[in-house]
Amino acid sequence: MAFPVDLRRCRLLGLAGTASLALGGETAGALPVEDLPAPASAQAATGLVGVYFGTVLLIAAWVLLGRLVRGPRPPGPRALLLVLAVWAAPLLLAPPLFSRDVYSYLAQGAMADAHLDVYTHGPAALGGPLADQVAPMWLHTGAPYGPAFLGLASALSALTGDRLPAGLLGMRLLALLGVALMAVALPRLARHSGADPAAALWLGALNPLVLLHLVAGAHNDALMLGLLGLGLVAARAPRFSLGALGAVLVTLAALVKVPAALGLLAVLVLQVRSGRRPLPAALTTAGAAAATTVAATALAGTGYGWIGALGTPVSPHNWAPTSLLGRATAALLARLGSGLAPLAVPAWQLFGLVAAAVAVALIWHRLRPQPVYALGLSLLAVAVFGPAIRPWYVLWGLFLIAAAAPSTSVRRRVAALAAVLALAVLPSGGPADAGRLALAVCGAVLGVIVLWQAHQAAQAPAPVPGRAA
Repeated sequence: MAFPVDLRRCRLLGLAGTASLALGGETAGALPVEDLPAPASAQAATGLVGVYFGTVLLIAAWVLLGRLVRGPRPPGPRALLLVLAVWAAPLLLAPPLFSRDVYSYLAQGAMADAHLDVYTHGPAALGGPLADQVAPMWLHTGAPYGPAFLGLASALSALTGDRLPAGLLGMRLLALLGVALMAVALPRLARHSGADPAAALWLGALNPLVLLHLVAGAHNDALMLGLLGLGLVAARAPRFSLGALGAVLVTLAALVKVPAALGLLAVLVLQVRSGRRPLPAALTTAGAAAATTVAATALAGTGYGWIGALGTPVSPHNWAPTSLLGRATAALLARLGSGLAPLAVPAWQLFGLVAAAVAVALIWHRLRPQPVYALGLSLLAVAVFGPAIRPWYVLWGLFLIAAAAPSTSVRRRVAALAAVLALAVLPSGGPADAGRLALAVCGAVLGVIVLWQAHQAAQAPAPVPGRAA
């Protein structure tokens, strides 16, 4: 007998998962430094177990919901959006989870509001309670974000000052806005690409990575993806004004995080496919992008230092493939006594950038008639071959692959990758040690045991009326 699946059970199971995440995050999340419990304390251990327990429940709810979406009576987009809202609700007031980046956002916004150059100075130049929360790696590092995001962060800083709870809530609301835009764009892009809108929402918006990192982590990638998706929706319309609007929105996405600039290529192809001639479409796209860049930079008041900040250094312990290969090569060369060891990591990272460029060129050569899908694969290639990678970077490509993947097998592979990556980062955002890893495994195993017991109880035969126990 199969485990009974219905929309209500999926909704409640996912809600239990995110509620456990929120509760566990109260002692194991990326808390303000003054609220951090001792790493070996019972509170931190219990919270870490609770977070991984909740993550396993959330992944299970998402997988079961996927069975419903692929079933004979799938839920519609509206029902799925309600599920998304229910699952996200407990995370709204939870502490930041899986990363301390949101504290960097707040400090950089305060710097921009104080007219400090965020591209040449790190948050250490700001000082005060906001800078105290920033991870040491980024204290002396300039912002790698564009003026559109920093302008929003500056406005938020003007509203909240150094009141940390208000600032965190404001950043999470910005992230929720981005997720809402993603959810609006996905069904429309899916219909345009000949895909199932419900399946697109399931993979692209209800994905555990979205809830864990874009909602709970409040990453600005949510805003980038929301603007990118909305821009692609506008660009596919035949009207000239909407084509230009698409270029404006995609440019704003790139002025949050630069990888979205690849979306301008998709905007151009979509305009040509909607009936516009290539040269006018190219001029419109380039003109709208240039005007938007100038206007956004002037309004933010940050200048064009963000162009030079694209080379912002990455963590020396980053687990991007090129960084891993670079460190391994450096260790080997050092053991052999070679003076080339310091060049190994930069050489591999340069190779990765070249590989990403080649991959993008090949993707567009083969898949130009499918611009949304080609863009999704291109962004995934940039994330994988880039010098830095985090689990939420995979969402750059996954979001658009969800909307335009031509086959179920592609969706299944991407879904499996997302489920694995959902377990890849500790809720504090810090490095793993043996003790924390053991606690995380205990929480995940506890979640599996609870799910197995529920499965066994569902398979147990119903008692026969009138028969003695």
